[in-house]
Amino acid sequence: MNSLYRITISAILATLLSLQMAAQKSDDGGKDWRERIMSEKIAYLTGAIGLTPEEAQSFWPVYNQAWEDRGKAQFEVMKAYRDLEKATDENRTKDIPALLDSYLDAIRDRDRIDQECAAKFKKVLPVEKVAKLYVGEERFRRQQIHNLHHGKK
Repeated sequence: MNSLYRITISAILATLLSLQMAAQKSDDGGKDWRERIMSEKIAYLTGAIGLTPEEAQSFWPVYNQAWEDRGKAQFEVMKAYRDLEKATDENRTKDIPALLDSYLDAIRDRDRIDQECAAKFKKVLPVEKVAKLYVGEERFRRQQIHNLHHGKK
């Protein structure tokens, strides 16, 4: 019973945090879809990690900031990739070395941010739960891809 109570409280906390995050977004394009996926992700990760209510309270703000930082870094990787792709498609050989360096720098920056995020997670959760976070994120991502390929909403 105690375990069920903790999971229920954690799921409620996660849902409230996701709603708060969604309310802060000003962009309306696909907002409902993103809110739904983020709510599902938070509930999934809360269970996968086995967060206590106390852990959830300190973990989710750190995770939300990390998610934003990681998203910005991934955006820069994709921007650099598109620039490099365009240069290669257009055979702009004089631009390619600098664009390749920019792309590789963006990947290194993203990887550095991932390392920093992991260190922050370890400050608020035991390392075993940080490992469960990464496994849970990958499983959730794969589940979403599976659902997309099989037409599930």
